[in-house]
Amino acid sequence: MERRTMLKHVTGWLAGLSLPASTLAAPPFPLTKTAAEWKALVSPAAYGVLFEHGTERAGSSPLNGEKRPGTFVCAACQLPLFDAAHKYESGTGWPSFWQPLAGALGTSTDYKAFYPRTEYHCSRCGGHQGHVFGDGPKPTGKRYCNNGVALAFVPKEQALPALRT
Repeated sequence: MERRTMLKHVTGWLAGLSLPASTLAAPPFPLTKTAAEWKALVSPAAYGVLFEHGTERAGSSPLNGEKRPGTFVCAACQLPLFDAAHKYESGTGWPSFWQPLAGALGTSTDYKAFYPRTEYHCSRCGGHQGHVFGDGPKPTGKRYCNNGVALAFVPKEQALPALRT
C-alpha cells in the first residue's frame, strides 16, 4: 500500500475513534425530548448523569441509604426500574441492585474506563443509570451500580407517578 494512502486511512480511522458519543447514532427510544426539554424537567446534576453519561460522587446520594419498601423509578421519565426488595448494600457508595424490573433497562458497551464495561440505561428515555458488574449477590451474581441522582424513590404506600410524555 502506498504510504500516502495508508496515512489517509489511518488518520480517518483515528478520527473516527475520537468522535464524541453525541455525534454517533443513538438508538431510538420510545420517549425522546430535546436537551432543553430534559433540562426543564430534571436537575442539572441529574441531566449531567442521565444525558451526558456523568457519574455522581460515591456516597453523595441519599438513596444509597434508602431501605423502605417501594420502587425506584427513572428520574427523567419515571419508568419503574427497580423493586426496593432487590437493593442491597454493596459498599461502593452508590445504590446497588441485583435485579432490575423486566424490560426496564437496555445496555451498551462503554469504553470510557479504557476497558469494556456494560453501561445500562432506561429502556424508555435512554437516560444513563450506571454500570452492571458480575460481582453481585445470589441469585443473579450481578451488581447494577446506579447513580442515585438518576433515580427517584416511590414508597410502597404511594402510587407510582404517571410516565412522562
